[in-house]
Amino acid sequence: MSSFRVVTRVSLAAVMSSALALWITMASMAHAHEVMPAIADMTQVGDQLEFEVSANLESYVAGIDLATVSNTNDAAEADTYDTLRALPPAELEARFAAFWPEMAQRITIEMGGAMVAPELVGVEIPAVGDIELIRPSVLRFTAAIPEGAETVVVGWDRAFGTLVIRQMGVEAPYDGFLEAGALSDPITLSGGDQAGPLQTFINYVPVGFDHIVPLGLDHILFVLGLFFLSTHLGPLLWQVSAFTLAHTITLALAALGYVSIPGSIVEPLIAASIAFVAIENITSRGLSRWRPLVVFGFGLLHGLGFASVLGEFGLPPGSFVPALIGFNVGVELGQLAVIAVAFLCVREAIRIDEGRGNPNTAMVGYGVATGIAVILSVLTLTQPDFLGGPLLGEIALANFFVPLAVLFGLSLLSVINRDQIDAYRRIVTIPASLGIAVIGTWWFIERVFL
Repeated sequence: MSSFRVVTRVSLAAVMSSALALWITMASMAHAHEVMPAIADMTQVGDQLEFEVSANLESYVAGIDLATVSNTNDAAEADTYDTLRALPPAELEARFAAFWPEMAQRITIEMGGAMVAPELVGVEIPAVGDIELIRPSVLRFTAAIPEGAETVVVGWDRAFGTLVIRQMGVEAPYDGFLEAGALSDPITLSGGDQAGPLQTFINYVPVGFDHIVPLGLDHILFVLGLFFLSTHLGPLLWQVSAFTLAHTITLALAALGYVSIPGSIVEPLIAASIAFVAIENITSRGLSRWRPLVVFGFGLLHGLGFASVLGEFGLPPGSFVPALIGFNVGVELGQLAVIAVAFLCVREAIRIDEGRGNPNTAMVGYGVATGIAVILSVLTLTQPDFLGGPLLGEIALANFFVPLAVLFGLSLLSVINRDQIDAYRRIVTIPASLGIAVIGTWWFIERVFL
């Protein structure tokens, strides 16, 4: 029996080390160069439409498929992209001008039943700054309006990623968030296509959800930090309620323009909040009286983080409230989805630790689940095109399977060592929280000092 326990402890140490290494690697990749949507302002001037697009031109020239990555470091063309980021504006402008004919063919502008080719006007490229940050450029092009045309349909190739279309200079303007490769509805050139409150609400729910799953790894880790504090529903509800209330407040205030704090301050503090809740999970055995207050404070910070996403493309002025509510509902659904998946992964381990359930069945289930998740992790890490490539169009499948393999493996060890006191806490909660704490601490160091 003693030798079995030694082997088990060695296995546990190996799993913990692997978990930390993999999580840190994935976490660093996910925050290096996050892909943001392009924002296109469309204005009718005389007999032509003028487009002013704020976008990351380097990603287009490099040939990155923005529909399949959430950050450019995940792309095979990452080295080319980084080289382009370091080019002076004049050199990058020349490279883009050479690429434009190809890009123009992949932009859809349909008016009066006919396809209209865009004509390049020019680009504005900022000087080279911190190459670790996105360099937003402005692309301008026009499209001639055919005689008698009253509507326009706009879109572009899915490889160019998400596109936000904002109609300017008309009453009740169209405002659309187009997923990669999607086309807009027919947009009346004279205006009047502004979405109603209900449609705006519906349109912004998936935008909020997408910011949590798959793009919001920092928010996911914070929510998991709340989840791993206790196996009981009460503490989780207290914390999630405090977090939700807080980030709703600052999200609304920031979106309305009443609060504005630089990302250079907010992002390190968000990282610190992740580390704090995870460390407290290790040192505390339950919900303290002041933890909901601390979570509320951290929720205020995360709300500012959410607001930065909305700030990238703005909320439709005429439908501000339903858009804001829809985005916030999407965020909550994303958080609940994370909690639900985590709970399903550890449910049987919790039940066995509490003296319920069938240990043999749980061991078989976790053993099979761990094996499958490990195999899928290896295949997706070594074969990027396995199972068709990225999940949901944006997140690498390995970023999904690796954490599952770790969590299933820890849960299996918890069931095996069920006769130990607090087996679930010692074998699942503490290692998982330690991994989250290390990532949060690393992010804080990275965002402040590196």
